Amino acid sequence: MNISTELRHEVIAHALEDPRNEVCGVVAVEADDSPAGSASAVGVYRATNVHASPLKFEIDPKQLLALYNKIETQGHQLGAIYHSHVRSAPYPSQTDVNFAANWPGVEWIIVGLAAGQEPELRSYLIEQGEVREVPLQAR
Repeated sequence: MNISTELRHEVIAHALEDPRNEVCGVVAVEADDSPAGSASAVGVYRATNVHASPLKFEIDPKQLLALYNKIETQGHQLGAIYHSHVRSAPYPSQTDVNFAANWPGVEWIIVGLAAGQEPELRSYLIEQGEVREVPLQAR
């Protein structure tokens, strides 16, 4: 995904607002036929983690639908779902892999907040249980 420094900072800032619990949201991209991993991010939309937990996240289905509709109304599409890992590196957990099965073609951006380290942002495509890192390119 091509994503501006400003939007990267927005995702990281959200994660740092509650470093004890996973935060989550979605990233809108330009609506086009770009292959997965090369779309251009145009907006970050915060969501609420209904679990308020350091171990898992879930966006309320009604809120997720509202965000999805808002993004489409603006002429964009859902490009990524983001969340933080408060105690570990930004790599998908088995829970993330299982959840991703319902979202083919959507990137999974994870902010790692491992103790004593700077926040680290990475993105993955998770398809049929296979995890593949995709670059987050500055634009």
